[in-house]
Amino acid sequence: MFNQHFLDLPPLLSAFGSVTLPGSKSISNRVLLLAALSEGQTWVHDLLDSDDTQVMLDALEQLGCHLKKEQHSVCITGLGGSLQNLSEMTLFLGNAGTAMRPLCAALSLLGANVTMTGVQRMYERPIKDLVEALQQIGASIEYLQDPGFPPLKIQHAKINICAPIEVRGDVSSQFLTALLLALPLVSQDSEIQIKVVGELISKPYVEITLNLLAQFGVHIKRDGWRSFTIPQGSKYISPGQIHVESDASSASYFIAAGALSMGTETLKILGLGEGSIQGDIRFVEAARLMGANITMGANHLEIQANQRQLQGIDLDCNHIPDAAMTLVMMALFAQGETVLRNIGSWRVKETDRISAMVKECQKIGAEVQEGADWIRIKPIAQANWKSASIKTYDDHRMAMCFSLAAFNPDGKTIRIEDPRCVGKTFPDYFETLFDLVQTLGDVVPVICIDGPTASGKGTLASEVAKSLGFHYLDSGALYRLSAFVATEQGIDLDVSNEEQIVELVSKLSLRFEGASIYVNDREISQAIRTEVVGMNASKVSAMPRLRTALVDLQRSFKRLPGLVADGRDMASVIFPNSPLKIYLTADAMTRAKRRHKQLISMGISANIDILYADLKARDDRDMSRSVAPLKPATDALMLDNSDLSIEQSIEWVLNQWRSKNAA
Repeated sequence: MFNQHFLDLPPLLSAFGSVTLPGSKSISNRVLLLAALSEGQTWVHDLLDSDDTQVMLDALEQLGCHLKKEQHSVCITGLGGSLQNLSEMTLFLGNAGTAMRPLCAALSLLGANVTMTGVQRMYERPIKDLVEALQQIGASIEYLQDPGFPPLKIQHAKINICAPIEVRGDVSSQFLTALLLALPLVSQDSEIQIKVVGELISKPYVEITLNLLAQFGVHIKRDGWRSFTIPQGSKYISPGQIHVESDASSASYFIAAGALSMGTETLKILGLGEGSIQGDIRFVEAARLMGANITMGANHLEIQANQRQLQGIDLDCNHIPDAAMTLVMMALFAQGETVLRNIGSWRVKETDRISAMVKECQKIGAEVQEGADWIRIKPIAQANWKSASIKTYDDHRMAMCFSLAAFNPDGKTIRIEDPRCVGKTFPDYFETLFDLVQTLGDVVPVICIDGPTASGKGTLASEVAKSLGFHYLDSGALYRLSAFVATEQGIDLDVSNEEQIVELVSKLSLRFEGASIYVNDREISQAIRTEVVGMNASKVSAMPRLRTALVDLQRSFKRLPGLVADGRDMASVIFPNSPLKIYLTADAMTRAKRRHKQLISMGISANIDILYADLKARDDRDMSRSVAPLKPATDALMLDNSDLSIEQSIEWVLNQWRSKNAA
């Protein structure tokens, strides 16, 4: 997941290939709670790994569930419908409505003594209608700050159900879902009826709840969408194993990306299809109304590029409240205006999404209007698109939606502020998107950091890459591993053996994972860092045919969202069009001291005088070689980092980058 404060998206041309999406958040947290309330063990497979599911898992563990995790699966030993730990505790639930609301209901009925907290935005999300429904049957729930909103204090109380329980349905379907998930706990003596007051919104999410309850042995009777009856003696029965299907809401962004693409390629989404129990699968219908060309199979979707033929629509979106946000972005590219209605629930989500959508769409050039529960969008003419910095309001769907604006036809850059917020449901969203897209022209940015041996360019480049969320290329490692494997094979590093070394290196299977380097699945990260290998690397780097062979490999690291490359000729030879070129000029003695400290920390004995002499000799050799001699690019910025800390050097480079990309 990207950890920086903003992410710049260059213009995107198309998205194609295939993608398997993470598990559904709505299904994941419902299943986790049901497994926790059941007796025995439940293996939950393909579980979504996100902020929302993590706070639910943490809460269940605090409540006494035993968890066993294996990759994308977790085994939950349930509580059997009763709490073993009745002591006071505090549960932190972040901004996860799918955790806060069902747990509030369940813990009220289980006799817990618990304080439920979260982030500030959670304290702005209403829970009054659920609390009042629970108080009808004797639950003891106290507001700790503003009435009607979390945080909450729940205390043990006697539950008495002698009449139907009424709950409003026109604010959030999560209130009804919370009751449906919890009330089987107290159904031993009689059946329990829930009556919905007002129009029930987001009905498909209630259908997910009913479907999952049935899989755990609880079969709800319902009279339309007005009343729901829990049979007497209902009991959660673990299915043993359950699989979480891919998230249909997340699929909407890739459906849109496929439809907004130029060209003739197709994008295939795996793990989701005709048999989905999620209401947001009906986003496919809405996208088709706009002109998207989508083929649906039993367990996949296929989207054909179709940007030029999208049409505006007028649609009641009550059935797809989350995915409907993606329609706003498609509407910006359509012919004719689009009106989305019955979306009042947007105002009580992670942010007021109607208001947020209007403000941010206007930044990129759109004409957008809003009402209490509707939004009207006019498409943006090609000449009217604007580059903009998009505020995401700590809302994952705002970040993912506005990434689609990068498909604009006028080559505008879109900045996503706080891209980390996608961690709520889809931590790897941007990485997944970047694996599928092609850019409009040669626009992937590269920052080059060159300099002599031991100038600190590797540490600086890797930290700058981490700060920006860019990929990282340690070009020196390529020459080091070339020298390392050649000497291991007994090849003398003489220029007369250059062809043999090139052939050997061309057959290697190379893999870079962060700071780790693998050759033929063998990690050699530390083995290539010795002084001997460094000296040998200097020899092979002067071989012209080897350098040519490694050029394409180095350039292949240039991928979205950008690259930070360090070496000796990154700016002058490999990436001559780089928008930011840095050349480090620390003196040889400073570099010798740094290398001495580094080697000692690795348990390798070293002598500063010898290191200094070696560095001077290597500098002379590197600067005088005929092939790509060590020298700064003509447009490089000089940075003497002799007296700078690594933190100061990082900030200097980042400031240079910000000044070049000021919005």
